[in-house]
Amino acid sequence: MTTTPALAPPEEIARPAGDPLSEFGYPQQLHRTMGRFASFAAGFSFISVLTTVFQLFSFGYSFAGPAFFWTWPLVLGGQLLVAACFAELAARYPISGAIYQWATRLGGALYGWFTGWLMVIGQIVVVTAAALALQVVLPAVWSGFQLLGGDPALTTRTGAANAVLLGAVLITLTTLVNVAGIRLISVINSVGVTAELTGIALIAVLLFTHSERTPTVVLHTGGQSGYFWALLVGSFTAAYVMIGFDSAGEMSEETVNPRRTAPRTILGALAAAGLGGGLLLLGALLAAPSLTDGRLATEGMSYVLTSTLGDGPGRLLLADVAVAICVGTLAMQTAGARMIFSMARDGALPFSRRLAHVSPRTGTPHLPALVTGGLAVVFLLVNLLAPSAFLALETTCIVLVYTAYALVVGALLRRRLRGLPIGAGGGRQETDENGEPLFTLGRWGLPVNLLALLYGVAMTVNLAWPRAAVYDPAGGHWYLQWFSVLFLAGALAAGAAYRLRRR
Repeated sequence: MTTTPALAPPEEIARPAGDPLSEFGYPQQLHRTMGRFASFAAGFSFISVLTTVFQLFSFGYSFAGPAFFWTWPLVLGGQLLVAACFAELAARYPISGAIYQWATRLGGALYGWFTGWLMVIGQIVVVTAAALALQVVLPAVWSGFQLLGGDPALTTRTGAANAVLLGAVLITLTTLVNVAGIRLISVINSVGVTAELTGIALIAVLLFTHSERTPTVVLHTGGQSGYFWALLVGSFTAAYVMIGFDSAGEMSEETVNPRRTAPRTILGALAAAGLGGGLLLLGALLAAPSLTDGRLATEGMSYVLTSTLGDGPGRLLLADVAVAICVGTLAMQTAGARMIFSMARDGALPFSRRLAHVSPRTGTPHLPALVTGGLAVVFLLVNLLAPSAFLALETTCIVLVYTAYALVVGALLRRRLRGLPIGAGGGRQETDENGEPLFTLGRWGLPVNLLALLYGVAMTVNLAWPRAAVYDPAGGHWYLQWFSVLFLAGALAAGAAYRLRRR
């Protein structure tokens, strides 16, 4: 059975002064070149506000109307609790494959393996879902991007097929960039995040200056089920946007001064995304030409931009959204590749020796990038088999990620309740690279940790709940209604079978 690796003999490990990996028994193989902004960019790019707000705005609005705005601050508050717990762990365990490493060192080898297994699958499906978002934007920028002709809507056959084609091209490109090395990834992430932040600010300002109504509009729902239904179903949009902030921790072995940098960029990336996304949602609700003509529920943010600002400016801003989608997909694939590398380095996956190989020239694990990209393309094909499976695919990846998050937070809470230090059993250092105390929640640690776990479990159940009206609105496809539950059960069963075989 795979266990947390013991420290290797001193002669096998390069241990320069202050090496963050030295106490964990890993040699420094990945190139440590990422600064603070690059670390922030890794987390912010994964969250990719423009990608997911444009992708799922119409869904949230169709179920909850303007009131779905309130799900944004609620989900942001819950995720900030989770991020605060992760920031403590990132300071004490600055290792690639953060979710897997944290769960292993807090809960044991088997617990950590299943957490990492679910997170790896979730990250691969996230890459697929992000790549599909190109279909929401590119045909609106120029009809020529609808390469297969027909209706560009994702729920139609032609739209689904075109989405798969565009997504496959994007994943191929991000895979090539991942193979090229972390320096190129950092440059693209930093440039992309700068463009995305600029785009968010510009879009928000333009929408607020073209307001058609007052902010009281967010007090109204679009259905008959009231606010409770709005908070449950409308929260899917916010829940999908605000994941991936842990990517700053995933990239710890490639970050300069990770004990100091990663905790701050985890919280900073989520806070920036939360603020920017909230402004976009409110601005769109205020500036939309109509709240009742049905177009907000079908075309979403793209409709607001092009109809409010005109085709020229609207399409230019949509092009910026397309850039954010591309950069976000790259960040998601990079995080998934690092998770696979980290697990393989511990011998925890099939073909571990090959998956753990790092190119000395680029400092990059090439095979995990290829595996992540290849499997993401395979998941793209689900959209061809059933165009209506798009939402099920989106929700499935969130359920897997939220489950992995809850497992980490739960293991951390168990440690607190037992009165054990967070960094015990490895990660004993209590100062960062500048000699300052590590990030800590102090006396707030227990209540924050408890609330983070309650939030994570409740949101996971909410997302996975098999609502026919959400997952199978056309009816007759029971497997779509239960897709997330079945996929999660299948992932756990496959993991258990592999572990038993290894035993």
